Formats: sequence, C-alpha cells, structure tokens
Amino acid sequence: MAAGKKPCLLVSACLCGQAVRYDGRDCLSPPIRRLAEAGVALPFCPECAGGLPVPRPPAECRGDRVVQTGGADCSAAFEEGARRALALCREKGLTAAVFKENSPSCGVHWVYDGSFSGCRVEGMGVTARLLQQAGIRVFSEQEWQAALEEINGELSVD
Repeated sequence: MAAGKKPCLLVSACLCGQAVRYDGRDCLSPPIRRLAEAGVALPFCPECAGGLPVPRPPAECRGDRVVQTGGADCSAAFEEGARRALALCREKGLTAAVFKENSPSCGVHWVYDGSFSGCRVEGMGVTARLLQQAGIRVFSEQEWQAALEEINGELSVD
C-alpha cells in the first residue's frame, strides 16, 4: 500500500492477483490491483480469514447455508470470514467494498445455486450480505468505477 494513503475500499483479494480462490488461482482485475497498489483499496479474502485452506473444495450457496461438493456444510467458516471483513471495515473506516461476483462469500448480485451444475441465481454471498446489512456499500468487480464515484474517490488508474 502506498505510504500515507488511507484505503477507502475493501476488495476481494483474488481480484488483486492473490491466489486465494478455492482452486488455488486468482481472478486478477488489473484496475482493481492498481487501486490496491495506489493504497485506495485493501485486499481481503473472507474465505481464508474464516479459516478455509487454499486450495479447498468448491462451495456454493444453498438457501441460507454454504455447502461444499459432497454436501459438507461450511457455513461457519464463511460466516466467520464475513464477521472478520466487517470488523476490518469498521477498524479502517471503510464504507464500500468491491467483490468478486458469483462467489459464495463475495457475490453481489449472483451466486451459484448449490447444485454444482453451473447454475447461477440472483443473490448475495455471505460477506457481501453482512456488509450491506451493516451499511457498507457493496459492488461487483464490474462496478469498481461506480464504487469510486459513490465514495467520491477521484483516482485514475488507467
């Protein structure tokens, strides 16, 4: 993080190039990584913060639970990661987050339906939902520019 710059966004660590996804990979978004490098965004992985390893079995939302392939309920780890994300936002004074769409933690508009068939449904991941309920604005990675505009961030990362 750039010295002297206070972060204003929490962002999914995988979007910054950190290999924290279930499959041990990342989902690099160069503009979001540049926000982190500029000190505007703070990378965070709620799944790792909740105690899940990398790699780990795939997980999807099934109703109000999160299950892994094979049916194991891993909701407690997802909920712990969400609580830690909220605590970090409060500690750092972060008012918005940019998250990875479709994730059982971070999905903002869409999540996979728990059938492990590739079917997506409208809904929010565990962390995105908790942060939104706490008054933190959540955006998908496609909405990162809107997130900056909404928090009055004037930063060019092109």
